[in-house]
Amino acid sequence: MNLKRYGVAVAILATAAISLTACASNEAAPAATATKTASNLTGTLNGIGSSAQGAAETTWIAGFQTGNPNVTVNYDPQGSGAGRTSFIAGSADFAGSDAALKTTELASTFVACAAGSSAIDLPVYISPIAIAYNVAGVTNLKLDAPTIAGIFKGTIKTWNDPAIAGQNAGVTLPSAPITVVHRSDDSGTTQNFTEYLSANAKSVWDAPASQTYPYPVGDAAKGTSGVAAATKAAANSIAYIDESGAAGLSIAQLKVGSSYVKISAAGAAAVVAASPITTGRAANDLAIALNRMDTSKNAWPLVLVSYLITCQTYKDAAKGALVKAYADYVVSPEAQKAAASQAGSAPLSTALASKVSAAIATIK
Repeated sequence: MNLKRYGVAVAILATAAISLTACASNEAAPAATATKTASNLTGTLNGIGSSAQGAAETTWIAGFQTGNPNVTVNYDPQGSGAGRTSFIAGSADFAGSDAALKTTELASTFVACAAGSSAIDLPVYISPIAIAYNVAGVTNLKLDAPTIAGIFKGTIKTWNDPAIAGQNAGVTLPSAPITVVHRSDDSGTTQNFTEYLSANAKSVWDAPASQTYPYPVGDAAKGTSGVAAATKAAANSIAYIDESGAAGLSIAQLKVGSSYVKISAAGAAAVVAASPITTGRAANDLAIALNRMDTSKNAWPLVLVSYLITCQTYKDAAKGALVKAYADYVVSPEAQKAAASQAGSAPLSTALASKVSAAIATIK
């Protein structure tokens, strides 16, 4: 079955929903209360990027516009790669990305940024990536990294394969073929997923970490919503997906060290908190070097950190002020709590939020 059509259809619906939210914040899902009851800010911001960040963006936009009624924020969840490309080209005022800018991208000329100014990565959203599946009668699946790698590489082809059965004693697994569902677009979720497998299943996953899916296996779908729809539509399917999009699907436990761990935002946040900031970048660029091999109790190292990508200094000072105000709101305790409620993400730790706020203060 070719499931690409699901991704296209659902992505269009998701984009429409988020655009409507941006234009009519009072009709949105429950959102954070804005930190200011009114402001003199005016104008429009356009963001493009991560579909995993989409649910959080909907919540943030609604809250921000409540306190800034003369500002319109639009966010199009085309995917992380599209967001970064659009931002570099100047067709977006900010990007949402589940992967920080690469060194080669940082060397680009950012059209919206002032001469001599580059872009910065601001971590604003932390979420576990789920191994979600649709197998009738199976609700408590356990998988280790090499088995996940084999499934998504296509070398483990049926649900009752010994590699799966050996970790799931007492579970009746069907002999049916496994339908792998993966992202069709340039995806930060794919980048994080493949980084995890590259670190924890090197003997199986021989492709480098990448934002494009590396193996010719399974069915492709666009965006988080497209992957969710495709997995729900296909019996005996499995996918990697931001937890915010996994509602209605079963989620596997992940073997971390010697124990199997249930997915949790807290476990993902703990991995981020213990991971260092990437070195060799500007002081206000807060790309995080995630420890994919964290085996601490209840850790969930299959985690993504999603970033707002902005200019250090904008050509248009008024645009810079709007982006700065929006970013400052996004990292506020109110906005982080609202996103956690609506998207299942983990709020930034106090220490990380403080670092991000200090970086936002430098935006001009």
